[in-house]
Amino acid sequence: MKRMHLILTFSIIYLLPFGTTAAQGYESKELNGITVYYQIIGEGEPLVLLHGFTGTGKVWNPIVEDLATQYRLIIPDLRGHAQSTNPTGQFTHRQSALDVFELLDQLGINTFKAMGISTGGMTLLHMATTQRERVEAMVLIGATSYFPEQARVIMRASSPDSLSQTRLESLGRKHSRGTDQARSLMAQFSGFQDSYDDMNFTRPYLSTITARTLIVHGDRDAFFPVSIPVEQYEAIPKSYLWIVPNDGHFPLLHSEISRGFFVHTVFAFLSSEWK
Repeated sequence: MKRMHLILTFSIIYLLPFGTTAAQGYESKELNGITVYYQIIGEGEPLVLLHGFTGTGKVWNPIVEDLATQYRLIIPDLRGHAQSTNPTGQFTHRQSALDVFELLDQLGINTFKAMGISTGGMTLLHMATTQRERVEAMVLIGATSYFPEQARVIMRASSPDSLSQTRLESLGRKHSRGTDQARSLMAQFSGFQDSYDDMNFTRPYLSTITARTLIVHGDRDAFFPVSIPVEQYEAIPKSYLWIVPNDGHFPLLHSEISRGFFVHTVFAFLSSEWK
């Protein structure tokens, strides 16, 4: 199989607008000891969209309407985020994968395609290595196979008390339980500094993934160096690598122009046009 290495030749300012779409209702399911809130938008084959840590499903709002023209979108808020609950106050990407699988089981969805940003992409790595036959294709955006030291440095410096009151309140407004929930999420994020078994994907383990995989990564990602997506590309058999120059942790989702190019490329990838 011929593999593809894409490089985008224009730069993007690191700013992520949330945008707006037509009002959509949320539904909820009880699973794995939590309540998960989610949206289903559009019709067609299922496309699961997973947000990053401390984010919500609304991060996809700027491209939801375009994606929904071809797919039935399943957009959950991960455990402990937005309205979804997390009584234990603990988060692992392995458990997040189990949550998403259980949600899909309850929705009667067996095989699916998916996109994940950061923690969403890390959740997909667990999904694609445990129930391989269910994940047909996936897009990993700013996701890592393991936490490198440069990420752990940021985690050590991040705690609920490290946030200014303004930043804490801003984060709290994204989540239904306000600043208390924001503080809990920041504590969980800081705790990742001591996590070594949750995200620990070796090359041989990555090589077991059968899903067609598009890896999208900014070359200025503050958390995860470009060497990690390159390792993923070299290990995952049916993978494609898209390194975005002069961009950070959420590449290509910052402007209308770049989002349009991203959606066009993703449609081509997901529809199996790439060889």
